Amino acid sequence: MMLPSPTHSNYTNLLTDIERGQVKIPQFQRDFVWTMQKSAALLDSIIKGYPVGTFIFWSTKDRLRSVRDLGNTPLPEPKDGETVSFVLDGQQRLTSLYAALRGIKVERNSGKTDDFADMFIYLDAGEDDQIVVTEVADLAEGTWIRLRDLIHGSFQQLAAFPAHYHERLSEYRRRIESYDFSIILVKDVPIDVATEIFTRINVGGKPLSVFEIMVAKTYDEPREFDLAEKFDELVAKLEPLDYETVSDATLLQLVSLILTKECKKQTILKLSKADFIDTWPRATDAFERAVEFFRNSYRIPVSQLLPYNTLLVPFAYFFFHHPDKPSAEQRPLLEDFFWRCSLGGRYSSAVESKLAQDVRRIDRILKGRSPDYDWAVDISPDFLLENGWFNAGRSSIKAILCLYAFQEPKSFNDDSIVSIRNYWLKQANSKNYHHFFPRTYLGKKNVEEWRINNILNITIVDDYLNKREIRAKPPATYMKAFRKSNKALDKTMASHLIGDLDDFGVWTNDYDTFLAERAKLVSAELAKRIISRQIDTDGQPPRDDDYEEEAVAFE
Repeated sequence: MMLPSPTHSNYTNLLTDIERGQVKIPQFQRDFVWTMQKSAALLDSIIKGYPVGTFIFWSTKDRLRSVRDLGNTPLPEPKDGETVSFVLDGQQRLTSLYAALRGIKVERNSGKTDDFADMFIYLDAGEDDQIVVTEVADLAEGTWIRLRDLIHGSFQQLAAFPAHYHERLSEYRRRIESYDFSIILVKDVPIDVATEIFTRINVGGKPLSVFEIMVAKTYDEPREFDLAEKFDELVAKLEPLDYETVSDATLLQLVSLILTKECKKQTILKLSKADFIDTWPRATDAFERAVEFFRNSYRIPVSQLLPYNTLLVPFAYFFFHHPDKPSAEQRPLLEDFFWRCSLGGRYSSAVESKLAQDVRRIDRILKGRSPDYDWAVDISPDFLLENGWFNAGRSSIKAILCLYAFQEPKSFNDDSIVSIRNYWLKQANSKNYHHFFPRTYLGKKNVEEWRINNILNITIVDDYLNKREIRAKPPATYMKAFRKSNKALDKTMASHLIGDLDDFGVWTNDYDTFLAERAKLVSAELAKRIISRQIDTDGQPPRDDDYEEEAVAFE
């Protein structure tokens, strides 16, 4: 890697390079936010010969997603093979300079438009006064000239001013045209180094995400590939399925795992642009198949219920290599994998490393072979009772919510299907979650909060109606009312993993019995989904020698 080299450029060459497409602003730069007044102050400093800071350019033959126009002025794309300078530092200054000297209009995100043609030179200003101004209403006619006209105006236009201004007009024009802009050129570095430089320069700003960098790196106009647009298109497809909350990071991890079986940041940033673009269509198709599988096979209706969004990655990896439905041998192995990851808090830390390990497990499953696991899960009723503190951010709790959703819970009052929505689940007090034994009721009975707020006391309901009818009533009271309106109440309660209401202590308001019986039922349902494995004396599952050999082969 070459060391950064200091260089310089005058106004004419700098603006010519911009208009030839040789200097570009990468899309990961923030929007142009400088006001007309701040831009005028920059030009005032240039006219007075003050330092205006150093531009830092990244010189490369790579093609990034970049700003296509400044204001209403389209900027050309450079020719293939040409070196381009991407602005790492100085975007606000460079845009101000270009907009003011060309007199272009800049439309802001707010919808407001600033006309940079309305930037003027006040010819009667002293050297200590503001020479470049944006308001001339109070200035005498003939004492000011548009900055654009000063630079680009004809001889006749400038000569029309009173003679005592001619020397000043000529001097101001010369100062701008001869101003020597300081530039540091960073050459022959990969994009991850260039963006690291950008991040360090902008220490007060938000660091660039890997996705933002990859949007810039993978942009390809001839192939009509824009990662930001492609991701938005995918989210639009997932929105009707209620899976629109997936993160952009999951897609990058998926493509990287497909191509390299690794997904660390450094690995993603070094992916071949061509390979990334080639893989994207099949990768997103596999991702959509994984979503459909979760919705249809596991009956997880919305992405907010997923214990981890990350779980979509290994499943999409599976469908990338196996586009059809899982075979009879693969299906239980996938289900076992899902529940072990969910209940075991698999992706609570070191996500990239664990994903790299887990795609090797998926490789095993693709061959119909059982992988081994170096973590155990406890689904015993006692464990559920002791560790069931309800917090919808915990993966193990979300796993049990997925189990509840699989039953397709029905409404207490009329046996209609409960509607589960991502929007509701974003709320701190979700409309979908209801304590079967109301918190207020149990509080009055002096039950400890940790026992009240247990996942085994949670049911999924459809809206506030059940809560409004239930309020703080004991179950024996409100369930009698529902029995009158719902002739299929026993079937309804079974859809909530609540069995015979006598056995569950509902009619006697016996909370201890209710928790114990529901713990048994939930435990039994989980046992159907997890393949029992013998545990060695060290507390770990036994090693699968065949799997161990295959894992080594991947290294």
